[in-house]
Amino acid sequence: MNSDIGGEIAGSAVSFLLLKLEAFASREWNLQENIKMAVQNLGRELRSIEALLRDAASKKEHDHQFTVWIQNVRDQAYAIEDVLDLFRLDQESMWRRLKMRHSINNLIQDIDRSLQNIQQTKERYPSMASYSTNAGNNTYLHVRVAPLFIGNVDTVGIEEPTNKLVSWALEPKQRLEVMFVVGMAGLGKTTLVHSVYERVKQNFDCHVWTTASKSKTKLDILWTLLVEELGCTITQGADVVALTHKLRKFLNNKRYVIVLDDLWVKDVWESIRLALPNGKDSRIIITTRRGDIANSCRDDDSIDIHKLQPLSPQRAEQLFYKKAFSRNGRCPSGLEEVSKSILQKCDGLPLGIIEIGRLLSIKAPTKNEWKILHDSLESELRSSGELSNIMKVLSASYNDLPYHLKYCFLYMSIFPESNPVKRRRLIRLWIAEGFVIEKRGKTLEEVGEEYLNELIDRNLIKANEMDFDGRPTSVGVHSLMLKMILSVSHEENFCTVRTGAVRKLTENTRRLSIQKEDFDVSQDLPCVRTFFSFGIGKVRIGSNFKLLKVLDIQGTPLEEFPSVITDLLLLRYLSLRNTNIRSIPRSLGDLHHLETLDLKQTLVTKVPKAVLQLEKLRHLLVYRYNMESVLPFDIVQGFKAPKRMGALKNLQKLSFVKASGQHRMSRQHSMIQGLESLTQLRKLGIVELAKEDGTSLCHAIVKMRNLHSLNVTSLNIEWVSSLHDLVRIRLKWSSLAEDPIAALQNLPYLVELQLLDAYTGTQLDFSSGKFQKLKILDLQQLEQLKSIIMEEGTLPCLQKLIISHCSKLVRLPRGIDKLIHLQMLLLHDMPEPFVTRLRKNGGRLRHLVHHIPCIHSYKQGQLEDLS
Repeated sequence: MNSDIGGEIAGSAVSFLLLKLEAFASREWNLQENIKMAVQNLGRELRSIEALLRDAASKKEHDHQFTVWIQNVRDQAYAIEDVLDLFRLDQESMWRRLKMRHSINNLIQDIDRSLQNIQQTKERYPSMASYSTNAGNNTYLHVRVAPLFIGNVDTVGIEEPTNKLVSWALEPKQRLEVMFVVGMAGLGKTTLVHSVYERVKQNFDCHVWTTASKSKTKLDILWTLLVEELGCTITQGADVVALTHKLRKFLNNKRYVIVLDDLWVKDVWESIRLALPNGKDSRIIITTRRGDIANSCRDDDSIDIHKLQPLSPQRAEQLFYKKAFSRNGRCPSGLEEVSKSILQKCDGLPLGIIEIGRLLSIKAPTKNEWKILHDSLESELRSSGELSNIMKVLSASYNDLPYHLKYCFLYMSIFPESNPVKRRRLIRLWIAEGFVIEKRGKTLEEVGEEYLNELIDRNLIKANEMDFDGRPTSVGVHSLMLKMILSVSHEENFCTVRTGAVRKLTENTRRLSIQKEDFDVSQDLPCVRTFFSFGIGKVRIGSNFKLLKVLDIQGTPLEEFPSVITDLLLLRYLSLRNTNIRSIPRSLGDLHHLETLDLKQTLVTKVPKAVLQLEKLRHLLVYRYNMESVLPFDIVQGFKAPKRMGALKNLQKLSFVKASGQHRMSRQHSMIQGLESLTQLRKLGIVELAKEDGTSLCHAIVKMRNLHSLNVTSLNIEWVSSLHDLVRIRLKWSSLAEDPIAALQNLPYLVELQLLDAYTGTQLDFSSGKFQKLKILDLQQLEQLKSIIMEEGTLPCLQKLIISHCSKLVRLPRGIDKLIHLQMLLLHDMPEPFVTRLRKNGGRLRHLVHHIPCIHSYKQGQLEDLS
């Protein structure tokens, strides 16, 4: 393992743990004085070690002593976390308290002594990690800058973006324009831009290429531009202001093109930007893997972003064969299958394709030799492996993350490569693990969403599918990036992944991901915090997981609720989704730390009153889709809830609660009325809502100031018109005979409306002057719908229109040409005559949608861009 990465993890562990210690000391105000003092001492020792780690992080090369020291720091950080959790477990078990407090105090003293020894070790060996060289970065730089010095660079697959950027660079615009070229590590950003630069530089009065690596400050880069690239004479000791004036004066009245390669810090670009005069038709091209920086710098229309995409399967194969079979670029018979498998791992990443292709080109072209490499890719990516170049390039993005995002990113190592991770599930898991840090004025879920967006913008996590509101529904990581984080995760004891026969696990295993058919743990695993099962076989766990916080065994063949779960007193996240359990026990109420209870797609139809004891519960999901139902409104089946659901005041999401048959004998204390206490709700799902309960629901919703989404299955929606403050509503499977638009059009603040199999009529009418604030309209599975009428003056703010699976709708909505703010029209599996009329070449109704910037049509998942 690269000691730089090890140091980053240890530093993250210490920084993260210091926050936990502070929170623990403030929350557990009734600590015995001796334990409180011991905890404070731990904090002081950890801060000293944190400072040493930060100092060491500035050194790029470390010796073996430092690597061992890092491992000791990490192990003690984990030991402290164990002590904190043991204390919480002690608080939950009153009869053991006195005995446990004594042992906890002893454990803290042991750890304190270990931390002191760790610090003394560092002081005893002052040379440890005290020298700095660039050796650790040599390979990274070699791989990155090779395109600048190799004459015959492979441009397979980048011909189109090269031509596009050349046209942009040479098009007369009478102003300075900036292009950020953004993409994940190894996509070939430098290769692409160098190709563009070489083709256009002779058209400019002045042309400069400079590298803005992480080690360079804004002063370094300005100095490089002026002295080394432009040949200016600069007074020794000139500061940033002087250099800025000098560069601005030099470039004044010149047409220039400047490439800033490998940007990592926004401040560097902002400083250079001040030095650039608005030269006529001048161009700046910036390459960066930091999409978040590019997005934040895009503050006017002179700055654009080109997102570089992975190679297509055909282009990837062409490049791979060119590298692996340099003589003729053809794959010999018998190697096609293993070649395709290797290319699947590369997933269109040129760096991986080129490096693996080069390695295979010097090996015997036999199926056995190639399969050996295929099966050992993860080990070859490590620092001592033959593909370590790839690891060094990819790990630079990981090392650049702040500590809390490192943990969030490493969490992706838990999931199998073939399993996309749902966005909401991932964020709830991060929260349960304690990775998400509270921010004033925001929910933990909102902060977690920010974390995910930053990881996506940094091109570390990729969005697989997008929801209609523009957010990803599921995410994943690139295959080679997954290999990298699996290696880090294993070396740093972040997570143990088992894909085959389970060997004996180490006692300090902290997270366990089982990706095989059967699993049975009989050994004691006192440190396990997280347990996942992705197999389809039986899973047996015992009470030996006493510190477990996350249990996710969805999809396992469970018929009954495992009784051992109610002994896991620190559990925060429990998912039994897609199992066959029919009920949950009253003893579940003992899990006072539970935040998420996911029983989606189970046979549970009722939750016991004891659930009301789960005061920290944030997400209660108990419903299933019955796709075999002949009644459309019965497709989603919810659960019967206790009367006083208002006791769960921290609930963020509640789905789907049955409104019918809810305590009719006691209307003043009905479940629907009790919902008004759930003021933190963001999402609410209700099924079988009767007409007479509509008013009670409306009164409850008025008090839910944070409610963003309402999913209702109802056979009557007259009650909806009183929901004046509602911003988002989804009506599903109601199969209403009357046009629901009449009841919805007077909601003054409605921004988003979805109708999914909610109407059986043939026409929807949007009247003039209605839906004044609606921005998103989503119409799905309206099987009888034949026409949509949009009168002039309706939907004036509509930005996104989705029409999906409306098989009898063959004509465009009448009046769509008057929706001047419409930015996006998305069509899913619509009839061919509907799509044909919109096509650019010959579409009879194309003139009605020419004002819409983005028009996408999907047919069985395949995109056709009609923009």
